[in-house]
Amino acid sequence: MTTRTTGSFTFADWQESVVAGDEGGPRLAHAVVTNAFTGGIEAQGTRCVYAISYADDATGVFTGYETCTGTVDGRQGSFVLREWGTFDKEGTHCSFEVLPGSGTDGLAGLRGTGGFTAVHGTKSIPYAFDVEWA
Repeated sequence: MTTRTTGSFTFADWQESVVAGDEGGPRLAHAVVTNAFTGGIEAQGTRCVYAISYADDATGVFTGYETCTGTVDGRQGSFVLREWGTFDKEGTHCSFEVLPGSGTDGLAGLRGTGGFTAVHGTKSIPYAFDVEWA
């Protein structure tokens, strides 16, 4: 049975470096991000790694992985999210899914998908997460 849970997250740190390409044109970048989730997912200090492809300074696509240690609907453990999406001058659209088999302890068997839309300048970003247990 799938249960929808919601909440929000903030990012505490964003460290990005250019891997290839020039400012203003196509380029590849790598980012390491620290987030804090509240709501259905309670996880402080998550770590996320993104590979980013910029078409120009304001648009592009990304994919990455985020480790979360905390609780999901009150169950304690850790898991990994696989994330992908697009961004433009308005904001970011991201989808995510629990990496199969990544749940530990009380989160063993966790499955789920979700996403968020972030408007640039927003400090607290709402997410939705559809959760299942194997």
